[in-house]
Amino acid sequence: MKFCITGGGTGGHLSIADALCKAAVKRGHEVIFIGSMSGQDRMWFADNSSFTQSYFLETTGVVNQRGLGKLKALYKIYKAFKRSIALLYKHEVEAVISVGGFSAAPASFAAIFAKKPLFIHEQNAVMGKLNSILRPRAKLFISAYEKDAPLQGYPVKEEFFKAAHVRKKLETIIFLGGSQGAKAINDLALHVSPFLQEKNIKIIHQCGERDYERVKAEYDRLGIEVELYSFTKEIPSLIARADLAVSRAGASTLWELCASGVPTFFVPYPYAAGDHQFFNAQFIVDEEMGWCHREGDGLDEKLLAILDETLYSQDTLHVRSKKLLDHSHKDVALEMIKLFEQNS
Repeated sequence: MKFCITGGGTGGHLSIADALCKAAVKRGHEVIFIGSMSGQDRMWFADNSSFTQSYFLETTGVVNQRGLGKLKALYKIYKAFKRSIALLYKHEVEAVISVGGFSAAPASFAAIFAKKPLFIHEQNAVMGKLNSILRPRAKLFISAYEKDAPLQGYPVKEEFFKAAHVRKKLETIIFLGGSQGAKAINDLALHVSPFLQEKNIKIIHQCGERDYERVKAEYDRLGIEVELYSFTKEIPSLIARADLAVSRAGASTLWELCASGVPTFFVPYPYAAGDHQFFNAQFIVDEEMGWCHREGDGLDEKLLAILDETLYSQDTLHVRSKKLLDHSHKDVALEMIKLFEQNS
C-alpha cells in the first residue's frame, strides 16, 4: 500500500510519525510525509528518514492566532490543502494517517476531499481542536487513553523496550526538564539534591540549554555529585539506568517512561493547551502507576514523601513498575499499521 503520514510541529507528534513510518516500511509499504515549514518537521524528516518523500508546506497554527492573523493562517492552510490533494494523487496514496498538530490539517482535509481513508492517532488525554473536528470523518480514531479505542497503546521507539525491567530498589533518579528545560523541575531537583546525596541516590538531570549554567553553578555551590546534561540524544539509555523519574507529562515522554517501566512523579506544564499534560498524568495516577502534582506549593514535600515511601517500602517501586510494563505494548506501531491495512 501507499500511505501518507501527516502532522507534527513538536517532537511528540513527530516521534509517532517516525514510529509508524518505520512499521509501515517494515510491512513493505511506501510512505510519504506531509508536514509544515514551521515547527520541528524539517529537522526530523528533511534528511535520513524512512519516508519515500517528505514535503513541508507553509502552514501555521490557527487556534492561538487573533484577528487578521487567524485569517492569514486559514489561507495558508487552504493553499496547503490544495497542494496536499495534488500530492495524494501524484503518489497514488491509498490512506492518510494523521498524528495531530496544526501541520496535519491540510493533508487530513485533503484525504476527506479525495475520499481516501483517514486514520487518526490522538496522543493526549485531552483531544486537540483539529482532531475534534476531524474525528467524525475518520475511518478509525486511536487513543491510548480511551478504553473503547480499537487499539490500546502508544507507539514508542523500540530502544525504550530493549532495556525495560521491573524496578525494585531506588538507586538512581532522573530529572527530565525537556529540550527547553523546565525551571520548576530544575528547582525541585536542586532543592531535594542534598537529601538524595545523603541517601546515596545517584542523580541524572537533563535541565535544558537555557538553564544549564544556573543549575550547574548551584550544584557546584551545594557540592552535589550529578550527571548533568543541557540536552542529549541519549535519553533512552539514561532512562534505562533510572529507578524513578521526575518529568513533565507530554505524551511521548510519558509513554516512553511507561515502556521502560520507570515509575514517575509528573509535574505537568501548566500552560499546555487544554491542560492536557495534567490529564495525561492523571491517567497514570488513576491506574496507580505513578504520581502527579501541579507546580506550586507543596511540590518539594510531595517528592520527599515519595522518596521516603520508595526507600522504606520495597513494594512501592516494584508494584508500579510492573503495572507500567504490563500496560505498555511493544508492537503498537506495527499493530496500528495492520489495523489500517484491514480498514483501507
